[in-house]
This record gives sequence, structure tokens and C-alpha cells, in this order.
Amino acid sequence: MTSPVLQVEQLRIGFPRHQAVHELSFTVGAGETLALVGESGCGKSATALSLMRLLAPEAQVQARRMTLGDTDLLAASPRQLRQVRGKRMAMVFQEPMSSLNPVMTIGRQITEVLRRHERLGAKAARTRAEELLELVRIPEPRRCCDEYPHRLSGGMRQRVMIAMAVACQPQLLIADEPTTALDVTIQAQVLELLDSLRRQLSMGLLLITHDLGVVAQWADRVAVMYAGRLVEQGTAQQFFVGSGPRHPYTRGLLQSTVRLDGDQHYRNSRLQEIPGSIDSALGEPGCSFAPRCPDSRPACRLAVPPLLAERPDWLLACPVTATTGCRA
Repeated sequence: MTSPVLQVEQLRIGFPRHQAVHELSFTVGAGETLALVGESGCGKSATALSLMRLLAPEAQVQARRMTLGDTDLLAASPRQLRQVRGKRMAMVFQEPMSSLNPVMTIGRQITEVLRRHERLGAKAARTRAEELLELVRIPEPRRCCDEYPHRLSGGMRQRVMIAMAVACQPQLLIADEPTTALDVTIQAQVLELLDSLRRQLSMGLLLITHDLGVVAQWADRVAVMYAGRLVEQGTAQQFFVGSGPRHPYTRGLLQSTVRLDGDQHYRNSRLQEIPGSIDSALGEPGCSFAPRCPDSRPACRLAVPPLLAERPDWLLACPVTATTGCRA
């Protein structure tokens, strides 16, 4: 793997009545795309916001390590964080309409980033803003700079958010469900754009999604979360082309996804669903997926399974599957 841009070890995120993330560890390398996958409520967005230090004040964030390069994100002062956010680490949020300021023009919002972090004058910042809009393939960038967000389509607003995020060529870009509410054609264009910028700028990309089709096409590695815990991690090649996932939850996600290739097994089988819901394990001991797991055994309810290395490039938190080697 490439040298790590982001290192997270034993991240814990708690709220007054809920523990959102438990002992989460992962890295993102320079020029690498790591997909953080899981259904709604598993802690993906909370993880992203904790990296940006944008969670609500009542949230308690603890970690053995949470570093961007040589910067300790937990120990950084508010002033240091303002220097990191937008310049060395940036984020594309789920809904651009609620992320962009509705009373400021597109150009003003982009130049604000450039003038703060790059110390550009007004004219130079405006020129650079137009270049960034052209970079993200927005037609007529000069005219777009003078538009307000509500005058643009959802796909165009998402491109504006990407332009703002990459304005200072960050080391790490966090994309939190960047294709939400976009049609499939625009989704493909946005993801292709993100991948192209990742390669051009050699930046790490943390792609947060629940869409396994997106993961299969664009990710280098995959980390699967369930109920705030990492349950499996490996290369995308092994997930979708090689031996396949081992954890029952990850297998369930794949079995509930439409396959458009020529795989005879998937063409002749009915889509399966994962019974129950993600909150069915709240307050119960042991493996949080056990109440929904088809392979569950009494021992699964006794203790939370540790995340162990099955191979150098594969982590798994399911002793039953690791022992029996059972596959879907």
C-alpha cells in the first residue's frame, strides 16, 4: 500500500445516549480510494465529521491515533484546524443545496477558500475559481461564478462542491455519499470526476457510500462497518473478483444487490434480504450482527469478536466464518 495520508486507530465516538463508533481503525494512502461501506446508521458520516472535527459539541471523540500526515487532529487547536480544513483535508457533503450558502454567488464561495488559504487577491482568486469550475467540467464557468446555488441543477451543485474541496489541492478528500439524489448518468460523471482528480492530485480519497456498485468500480480497498464497528476490510479486487467477502453481513449486502453481469448463480437466484434492522442489537452483548445472522451460534452472544488478520491484506471480525470458511 502507498504511504498513509490518514491514520485512524481505535476511534470512539459517543453521544449522551448513544455510542456511535467503537474502536474503528483504518488508513488511507496517497492516491488511494478507500470505500467505507455500511447501511444507514452504522456510523460512516459520524466518522467523516469526526475527522473534520465538525461534530456537535456534545459528541465525545477519542482515539489512540487520528493523524493527517504529521498533524494530530485530536490535539490540534481550533486555529490549527482552520488551517487544515479546506487546505490539507476537504469534504464533499451529501446534499450540496444545504451545504452551499444560498445568498452568496458560486464564485464568491469558491474565492473565499482561495483567499483564506492561498492568500490570493480578488482578481487572481476569481480567475482561479473559473479554472476550478472548468476543471470539474462545468460549462461557461465565468457565467456560473455569478450564479446562485438555486439556479443550478443538483449535479452542477455537486460539481461546485467538488471544485471548492479541491481548490487547495488537499492531501485527503472525504466524499460522503457524493451521488445522493443524482440520476445514474450524473452519478457516473461525478464519480469519474472524483477519480480523475484523485489521480491528478495524488490525494487520498475516503469514499463513504452504501452503493456496492460504486465500490466495485471505483474503490481500491473496502472497509465494511456494522453498528459502529468495522467487521471486514480487504481489497476491492478480492471482494468482487477473487474469493469474495467472508463476513455474513457483507455477504448479505452483496446478495441483496442487483447483478447485471453474466454470473449464472446471480441470474437464477432471487435477491435476498437481511432480516431485522440495525438497531436490533442495541444493548445486547456479543456480536452486534448476531440477531440478524444466519450463521449465528450461542458463542456469538458472549463477546464482541475481535478484528483479526486472515491474510496480510484482509481483516475479519467473525470467528465462526473464519473457522468454518463458510461461503454464501
